Amino acid sequence: MGTIDISYTSLAIGLLLLLIPLFYLWKFKTGLLWVTVIGIARMIVQLFFIGIYLKYLFLWNNPWINFLWVIIMIFVAAQTALARTQLKRKILFIPISIGFLFSVVCIGMYFIAIVLRLENVFSAQYFIPIFGILMGNMLSSNVVALNAYYSGLKREQQLYRYLLGNGATRAEAQAPFIKQAIIKSFSPLIANIAVMGLVALPGTMIGQILGGSSPVSYTHLRAHETGRNLVCRLLLEKKKTTQKKTKYK
Repeated sequence: MGTIDISYTSLAIGLLLLLIPLFYLWKFKTGLLWVTVIGIARMIVQLFFIGIYLKYLFLWNNPWINFLWVIIMIFVAAQTALARTQLKRKILFIPISIGFLFSVVCIGMYFIAIVLRLENVFSAQYFIPIFGILMGNMLSSNVVALNAYYSGLKREQQLYRYLLGNGATRAEAQAPFIKQAIIKSFSPLIANIAVMGLVALPGTMIGQILGGSSPVSYTHLRAHETGRNLVCRLLLEKKKTTQKKTKYK
């Protein structure tokens, strides 16, 4: 079973489907029309250039270049998370970047070195896709967690200060807000896990099947991927809450 190359004409025909949601965004005056159009344009341009870059990245297969690419992904993810949550970049950019780096490197290298047992752990064929999957899942959960954590602190400042004033440590006073952030960021993942394979097929599974791989082989990969995502999210939550205390001291 071979792969099918999508021509630019077929790509343009497929993108015509976007006219349907764009029409309703315009009809109901949501204010999201131009934001969506700009986002779609950025996506197309970025995917075009990343396709060219990854071609040479896999060809060179240089561990330093591969790791540099992961560092770039981390910085972009941290900036995106802060932009979506409208939090202060000067205060939180470094802690969030460190949290991303710590989580994705620990879990990614564990999977590549121990589970896959690759001789070259920096092989672009595995290193880039696996770290990219982890970063994508971490970014979405990070946005939800940051919003829940800081909105909770802002809304319940009196409770936070009351706990501190009655002898609670900073960690104890933050515990209720951390709990809510974890619940809200994990709930979508848990719901997705519960219906995996019945209601939805993951993009990586579709890609493997279209590429000619056995559907059975993918189930093993997905089981590991789900575990990695859960651990990454927990590590990221832990890293964030131990470093981002400046704002509420």
